[in-house]
Amino acid sequence: MDAPASDLATLHYGDGEYAVLKPGRFVRCAVTDRPIPLEALRYWSPSRQEAYWSPAEFAARMRDGD
Repeated sequence: MDAPASDLATLHYGDGEYAVLKPGRFVRCAVTDRPIPLEALRYWSPSRQEAYWSPAEFAARMRDGD
């Protein structure tokens, strides 16, 4: 998915839910920069305020300690 920047959403990630601060169609994975459509977003970190494509990216981020 080559998504236009104008479709990038801004979210506030909470525990088990997120709030849309700026509407859009996708967010970017904090590890891979891959666009994640909002309807497919399942993994994020409330403390880091980051989204992840899958559990693998989340685990990689936690291992790296960035």
